[in-house]
Amino acid sequence: MEIIAGEGVALAKVGESRQVVEDRLGPPVHPGRGSKAVYHTSPRLVLSYQADDTVEIVEIAYSGDGGEEVFFDGVQLTYRFMDDVVADLAAKGHECEPIDIGYRCKPGFAIFSMGSRSARELDPQAAADDPRQVCEGVSVASYSYLAGPTEDDIVEHIRRQEAARGVEISAEEIRKTMGF
Repeated sequence: MEIIAGEGVALAKVGESRQVVEDRLGPPVHPGRGSKAVYHTSPRLVLSYQADDTVEIVEIAYSGDGGEEVFFDGVQLTYRFMDDVVADLAAKGHECEPIDIGYRCKPGFAIFSMGSRSARELDPQAAADDPRQVCEGVSVASYSYLAGPTEDDIVEHIRRQEAARGVEISAEEIRKTMGF
């Protein structure tokens, strides 16, 4: 399955309505938790919907075991060693920067590992404690969306939460408490 960076995949794009997606794919096989829904595709699509029922982010899982995988610009992204994927993307001129569980890549996708796959699955000669990460999935959205919240966003969120509880706290106090 080929991703369209910053947009999604041919079957589901950021901004499309749930109705449009489900007319194309059918109902989800698992409605997920909250705004997420899992669709019967190969590889599996996991879509997150916004409150207005439009696609916010498209996630695609690895297939493994010879199933269809996820590609971008001729590079297989899923079910490969993360470092190899990043090197192949860099060779094609695509910038990737480390994030907590993988890499965020321009122009708009992230590759990630949840640590549930072992290096031995790709390299039978790997030691049991081989630290190489296997790319388990891809998230597609705008590059800025994938950056996550800024420190200012976090401070403002906490300030609003506290205000809703009737507690007034300054941004400076929050920053000090959070170590920002």
